[in-house]
Amino acid sequence: MSYVIYGDLRSGAFSVEAALAETGAPYEFKRICLEHNEQKTPEFLAINPSGKLPALKTPEGDIVTESMAILLTLADHFPNTRLLPEPGTPARATAYRWLAFMASEIYPMVEIDDYPERFMPEAAEALRSRARARIHERMQVLERNIAGPWLLASGFSLADIYLAMFSGWSACNDNSQQSLPRLNALTEALAQRPGAGAVWRRHFGS
Repeated sequence: MSYVIYGDLRSGAFSVEAALAETGAPYEFKRICLEHNEQKTPEFLAINPSGKLPALKTPEGDIVTESMAILLTLADHFPNTRLLPEPGTPARATAYRWLAFMASEIYPMVEIDDYPERFMPEAAEALRSRARARIHERMQVLERNIAGPWLLASGFSLADIYLAMFSGWSACNDNSQQSLPRLNALTEALAQRPGAGAVWRRHFGS
């Protein structure tokens, strides 16, 4: 049996697919089209009642949701693939730090940027502008902490997949060629990897 990813192209499902591609494990990608609101269908809500992407079904039939939780689960399932530094090391703690930072400080702002009318319909564009400014501020924090070529000095990890995903979203990469050169270099390096790179091109192009 294989893993099943429920997601859409250019969504948070990229990070899950890229991580699985790095492991070499078999998986199936079931597209849930956000443009057609397929995440709100009864069929998908039975998988993830929150109606959010991505979701992962393990070979055992368990469902895992929330992209960061899925990535950490895959790291546990495939410890020999070095998706994260060794447990108990300072590098592992640093990976957790930046994964949590992105999940808590950037991801919620991306949702507001995408759907400001859900939160403040009377001032949607003003809210979008504030959210985007917050995103850019937080992306600069990451930019300053990229060790090069990867986020962690210890080498490639899930944190790089997660960070590259954000760089592929328009809310996060405005003027990135000028203001985020380290992030651009990281994303270019990821695009050259045999596993994650092929997934990057499928979701975001060349």
